[in-house]
Amino acid sequence: RRLYISRATHMIVMDLDTGKQIGDISDTPGVHGIALAPELGKGFVSSGRENTVSVVDLSTLKTVKKVKVGDNPDAILYDAASKRVFTFNGRSHDVSALNASSGEVIGTVKVDGKPEFAASDGKGGVWVNIEDKNEVVALDPQKLSVIKTWPLAGCEAPTGLAIDTKTRRLFS
Repeated sequence: RRLYISRATHMIVMDLDTGKQIGDISDTPGVHGIALAPELGKGFVSSGRENTVSVVDLSTLKTVKKVKVGDNPDAILYDAASKRVFTFNGRSHDVSALNASSGEVIGTVKVDGKPEFAASDGKGGVWVNIEDKNEVVALDPQKLSVIKTWPLAGCEAPTGLAIDTKTRRLFS
């Protein structure tokens, strides 16, 4: 029951029941988003201006470590099936994979273009829009590889991506 609001260099945390601010995750220059792993008690914040992910203790809302990832991490997500966090790095045209328990980078997946936004089905499926190529890429979060690429005919610069997990349909 929390709302995380990115604010350029920090992230405000609000209690949804009271509407009050309950925390401020600081020192996240160029913050793009947060991925939550509640069963691990951790959050992961992508900081595009310093090419890092901040690992945050969700009970204290304090940063416990920073990890270097690819250039300009944008979208970030936690895939519960693989217990991995993925950052989608715009300038280096790749995806960094972190072990959610240790917070360490365990691999990188090259993609053919600028990854923008991503979605996970929570069952081992991860997809990402490639903004400058007008396509969607399916990733294998275990093998850290590209499975398939689909062109998005008639689409220009796809930025949003969502999944309906019941029907297994992506919306870009």
